[in-house]
Amino acid sequence: MKQPELVLFDTMKRELTPFYSIDGNTVGLYACGPTVYDYAHAGNLRTYLFVDVLKRVLELNGYEVKHVMNITDVGHLVSDGDSGEDKMEKGARQQKKSAWEIASFFEQHFFIDMDRLNISKPSITCRATEHIKEQIEFIQSLEEKGFIYQTSDGIYFDTEKLPDYGQLARLDKQGLRAGARIEMAEKRHQTDFALWKFSGDNDRQMEWQSPWGVGFPGWHIECSAMAEKYLGERFDIHVGGEDHIPVHHTNEIAQCQAKNGHIQANFWLHGYFLQLNREKISKSGVSLRLDSLIEQGYDPLAYRYLTLTSHYRSHLNFTWEALKGAQKALQRLRKKVSVLPDGGSIDSDYQAEFIAFINQDMNMPRALALVWKLFDSDLAPADKKSTLLFFDRIFALDINKAEAVSPPEQVQALVARRQRLKEQGQYAQADEARAQIHRLGYQLNDTGNGCSISPLPPTVDAE
Repeated sequence: MKQPELVLFDTMKRELTPFYSIDGNTVGLYACGPTVYDYAHAGNLRTYLFVDVLKRVLELNGYEVKHVMNITDVGHLVSDGDSGEDKMEKGARQQKKSAWEIASFFEQHFFIDMDRLNISKPSITCRATEHIKEQIEFIQSLEEKGFIYQTSDGIYFDTEKLPDYGQLARLDKQGLRAGARIEMAEKRHQTDFALWKFSGDNDRQMEWQSPWGVGFPGWHIECSAMAEKYLGERFDIHVGGEDHIPVHHTNEIAQCQAKNGHIQANFWLHGYFLQLNREKISKSGVSLRLDSLIEQGYDPLAYRYLTLTSHYRSHLNFTWEALKGAQKALQRLRKKVSVLPDGGSIDSDYQAEFIAFINQDMNMPRALALVWKLFDSDLAPADKKSTLLFFDRIFALDINKAEAVSPPEQVQALVARRQRLKEQGQYAQADEARAQIHRLGYQLNDTGNGCSISPLPPTVDAE
């Protein structure tokens, strides 16, 4: 049976497009990574789960994926309008640590979360601060081609010199001018963006010499420079969150088009937001970290399961009830797999149906539904198990893992209450909540990343 071709939704074309790599069986994949000034929240992590599924689908289709991801540890300002503080400097000031310490700490925690969610590591992880030379050289190339100008606060890209600027986001530049609300300062045009910012009189920890003056790179230039260094001037796929479409990816495209005469990536893919009460997580005022889910007794892979129930190009509304349902489904799945015998074969019909779903722009909800359909089939038990384990090459839910017993809801509620009391400085009440948890037969193990819950070991009667 011929395998269905892989089709992906290219944001640039606004349509499903058959995927073919530039270089035979190798795929160059660039993913915009975290800005490491704070913990990643669940909404951020949904994007990296989408990238992980994409990578697994490519590999299942026989491609070798060269996956490059940046770490933004300098240059990401709090405003998309090139104003305000650098997020790293702001985070360092708030936490009374150096910007380098902040970056290192939150980068390490980000990769801990990646491991918890079974997200495979990139082939190459590159930090902006370690590629200042490449960024300066990229800006110099733009200068030679006449695309930059200097103001009192930095070096800017002149978007008016690129006729089709904004094609990714279908930007209406005339409409933007009419309704302009961004502070222009010395910018010539509203859509112009910073390539290099001068330190000026600001007391900065992260700054470098450049041909234009002491300062630091803009956010957009790092991705263009590092993607080109590791993947070349043209590569296969560039991915990120939907919030990257109107500004970050639009500006990346402009830089590369101006420098090289063409767009850097053949495909642009974007994952959509996780929402809380229909509002983007990062704007909801709630810091929904993976640690928070674990502290309340949830398996991190229950969150992965939850994200698989929605297409990556659909908004997913987070509720605790939905997460609870995902955890129960994952526990049920593992329990059903645990009683199936080994030694079977992958069923070709189910395999073909599964591949058809994942190759249709990664339709994970339909692929996940196939799991439960398979349990009701007439397949031999051992063949069911082998086929399900084949599916799990994409799902990465550890379905063959023995399922630990989840603490009862009363214990989970006490764990959450204790955490709130600690945050409020009510330590005596927090200790009482811990004692109640102990009386119910569970113990808390505090770690640097939160706490874990486990049943108390059985008592041994003295002889």
